[in-house]
Amino acid sequence: MKINVYQDKKTTSKYAAERAREILIESIEKDGEAVFIIATGNSQLDFLAALVEFDDIDWSKTKLYHLDEYVGIDETHKASFRKYIKENFISKVGELKEINLIDGMNDPEKECQRLNQKIKEEDKIQAAFVGIGENGHLAFNEPPADFEEEAPFIIIELDDVSRKQQVKEGWFETIADVPKNAITMTVKQIMKSENIICTVPGSRKAEAVKNCLGDDKISVDCPSSILKEHKSTDVFLDEDSAELL
Repeated sequence: MKINVYQDKKTTSKYAAERAREILIESIEKDGEAVFIIATGNSQLDFLAALVEFDDIDWSKTKLYHLDEYVGIDETHKASFRKYIKENFISKVGELKEINLIDGMNDPEKECQRLNQKIKEEDKIQAAFVGIGENGHLAFNEPPADFEEEAPFIIIELDDVSRKQQVKEGWFETIADVPKNAITMTVKQIMKSENIICTVPGSRKAEAVKNCLGDDKISVDCPSSILKEHKSTDVFLDEDSAELL
């Protein structure tokens, strides 16, 4: 794992996007396509904004998956990750080879079955673009996370730290409005990605960054600490998120 620290959020996100661009272009040249996973949330906005600016990525040769989605949230809701991805990414890059979004309004068990079958058809996933939650979660794999779950997608119960984070970021008015369940890509599935880019700006993430990345310990209580075991992970921090390292 390589940790990169830059002055501010925009600079951090720019360099993370440049690394993502390299991986996508190399994968298309080598494999004929690039399969990638993207994250959502405020921490990813500048990263995605920088990524969509590149004009030398052939998006028509890419397949998209995303990490998680709330159960029972309609796509028109401002907190919908499907809405976020369409507005901040898909609408800006043109036609992709394939778009695989999690439908939070579908029966969650059936939706997991559909996604699990679909992602298992991929020969490889070249890149996962992720963040770290305030409680150290990876996607919506809340502490204590299951590092051994084999299914690619599962239904989880969100913990209160995650739900409060969504309110603080402005996605919901009150914690009572935040769904209690979500569909998430599992830790094991994320770790199957050939490359992981983890973009984590902001002082609110400093404690989680310290707990997950500040030493050699890997713990289910700090789910993102598992990234230290991955053979090709680049972490991008700004000075605020790195202040406790």
